Amino acid sequence: MSRNRRPTIVDVAELAGVSKSTAARALTGSTNITDETRERVVRAASAVGYERNHLAVGMRSGRSGMLGLVMPDIANPFWADVARGAQDRAAQAGMSLLVFSSDWDPDVEATHLQTLRRARVDGAIINPVSDSFDDLDRFGLPCVFIGSSAERFPDVSSVGSDIAQAVRLGLDRLVQMGHPAPALILGPKSRLARARFLRAVHEHCVERDVDPGILDIEDGEYTVEGGREAMKRLMARARVGHLAVFAANDMMALGAMMAVRDAGLDCPRDVSIIGFDGIPSGEFAWPGLTTVAKPGRDIGERAVEGLFDEIEHKPEHRRIYMPCRLIERGSLADLSTHAPKRIAGAGRV
Repeated sequence: MSRNRRPTIVDVAELAGVSKSTAARALTGSTNITDETRERVVRAASAVGYERNHLAVGMRSGRSGMLGLVMPDIANPFWADVARGAQDRAAQAGMSLLVFSSDWDPDVEATHLQTLRRARVDGAIINPVSDSFDDLDRFGLPCVFIGSSAERFPDVSSVGSDIAQAVRLGLDRLVQMGHPAPALILGPKSRLARARFLRAVHEHCVERDVDPGILDIEDGEYTVEGGREAMKRLMARARVGHLAVFAANDMMALGAMMAVRDAGLDCPRDVSIIGFDGIPSGEFAWPGLTTVAKPGRDIGERAVEGLFDEIEHKPEHRRIYMPCRLIERGSLADLSTHAPKRIAGAGRV
């Protein structure tokens, strides 16, 4: 066989000593092939460097063997973890994953969705960057939603973190450490994730007979710089006593820690900070960032499994809430044995 010629199923059959049809059935997972024959054909395919023509297979089956994933920010390690989980699960099923980042831009997202349609992917996992996602009816492909916006679409299968459970984990730990009313660094007001986070905080406060209105709140982008600037604004406010902060994601929390250092203060001696997401970089910060970790990789895996159900026309159309866990590091001061003069977060003078 010429080195310039692509190996064919005929080359595999000849080397394995079987017919062309037998070789084809062995490589497509047919059940009426003995294990010994299948193994012989697989070895022959590997030896000659044969790869199935997935385009031709797709034309016959109506499937491309490809899935799409559109996420808002692949530079955020949490979303990268989601992508890894989705990719691993797709690979287990012999499928490929096309990954796109919308950078929180609805127009960019629309372009990616159009590309997926043109690529004739079998289905897509989407985190809509706009809570008024209006392209669903025109998308024309099986899909599963991830992220907070999914709750606005009850007829679409979706997977996400249990935000209420996660926020409660963080707040319970803050209370245990002597921080009954932390300041909050949240995302933009346009995002449903901000409303869900704030709702969980308010419910927790009401249960403890704490007025949610005393909480200091700063908004910002879900980035390191967004957290840094929000933290500067919080520290510029006059207050008494120790400041505790709950940030809506770890990148914002890491930016907040940078702002504390920039101001010549110390975390956790002067300021306590807890994050949300569980990205690896929080472990390497100094001090290490205490955080509530979302199961990014598990979300990716479950989303792909849900997409398989959509593709096979057997979806349950339900929202799967996945539990989060607390990761203890060193960014929270323990004030539980001290009675602060005033409630942190309410100390305006």
